[in-house]
Amino acid sequence: MTVHAKKIAVYVLVVFVLYIIITDPAKAADYVQIGFQGISDAAGAIGDFMTWAANGGK
Repeated sequence: MTVHAKKIAVYVLVVFVLYIIITDPAKAADYVQIGFQGISDAAGAIGDFMTWAANGGK
């Protein structure tokens, strides 16, 4: 039963994303930019942490 729920959730998500892209492409582009900025910030923070850890936590 959980497999069906997962398939339904993915289907609903895809339909929602397509709806956003079709109805307001500029807003969709803003959402993508926000997402990539978040990923970039997270990667930078992980890099800073790894540098800190490699330097002995100093």
